[in-house]
Amino acid sequence: MNQLLRKPALLAADQGLAIPPTRRGAGPLAALGLAIRLAWRQLKADRARLATAIAGVMFACVLVFMQLGFKGALFDSATNMLAAMRADLFLMHPMTQASFRPERLPRIRAWQALADPDVAHAVPIYLEQATLRNPATGTRRSAQVIGFDASAGAVAFTGLPPLIEALQRPDTLAFDARSRPEFGPVGRLFRDHGPYHLQLGRRDFELVGLVEIGPSFGADGNVVMSETNFRRVFARPPGMADLVALRLTPGADATAVQARLRALLPADVVVLTHAELVRGERAYWENGTPIGFIFLFGSIMGLVVGMVIVYQILFADIAGHLSEYATLKAMGYSNAYLSRVVLGAAVILAVIGFIPGLGLAIFLYDFVAKATFLPLHMPPDRALSVFLMIFAMCFTAGLLAMRKLRDANPADMF
Repeated sequence: MNQLLRKPALLAADQGLAIPPTRRGAGPLAALGLAIRLAWRQLKADRARLATAIAGVMFACVLVFMQLGFKGALFDSATNMLAAMRADLFLMHPMTQASFRPERLPRIRAWQALADPDVAHAVPIYLEQATLRNPATGTRRSAQVIGFDASAGAVAFTGLPPLIEALQRPDTLAFDARSRPEFGPVGRLFRDHGPYHLQLGRRDFELVGLVEIGPSFGADGNVVMSETNFRRVFARPPGMADLVALRLTPGADATAVQARLRALLPADVVVLTHAELVRGERAYWENGTPIGFIFLFGSIMGLVVGMVIVYQILFADIAGHLSEYATLKAMGYSNAYLSRVVLGAAVILAVIGFIPGLGLAIFLYDFVAKATFLPLHMPPDRALSVFLMIFAMCFTAGLLAMRKLRDANPADMF
């Protein structure tokens, strides 16, 4: 009997399966370490199969990263304009779902909000879209036009403070330097030659400076101007606004002011903090449109494809080493131990597939961000979430492949 067991053991060694010695009294960590060592040697025995498995895990990893990255970047871009408005509280019509098509509210609500002693400034904001003419090619592209009294200090776009005085002059505007390149070399021409004239709609304006906001779902670029200049472009009822920004006195409790304003103002407005305003805009695009579901479905498909690849690799590996597994069973190794070997192989594949997948995803994020101007970046929580997904994917594949161990019957060996 010893001779019969010895030959399969030698065969296992020839296949790259090092048989760990039996250690009585070994703790669970030691037993797990032996199982992982055996799993790694088994994977190394067929390097082509190992490379295929790593490629499959990398594919799933990169696909999930890109889906989540595009989803986050698109939703972040959808809130660029509102996120750049750094007022403390906002008044908005309760029927407004997204900033690119706001419902108008009575402008008088801004003056009523000033009745609260902690409200220092209340500034009506006007939002419309108009075509901006490319200074190089003459083509037109739709831009979001934002009109408000910049001197009131309730809204603080990056780059706006030095332009406040210039924007008060007739027929002047500021252009968003982070707009998409289809608008032409607007920012470069300004930096090289200073102020010059642009055509917005059918009216000529003087470009007096650059701000930073960023494109969104609703518009590829942004233009900022005073309330007076806004009315020169758009025929709007004088008593209606799209949004009201409130700046509070220093040290004021925004939550308390919000509660007081909700009790003071009529039901045709809602009072929101800056975070609530941005969160509501993001929720519209994520839940009110099919975009969120599309990206979620793409991530799930990537995980399913990766799980199938890892399952096939582990199943084929077990099938190719059935005699060795049967030998281990004959030597006294339990099914639980052999199951740990298979799961150990799955965990190893998750780790060694995730690391290059993370590196490739970071490279692709940078490449796509430069090409599309989307705010693609790799936050630590996303990297951790994807790793947990890949780990669960490989672990599930290992659980499914473990069923093949039942075919490793020592009685069939002799």
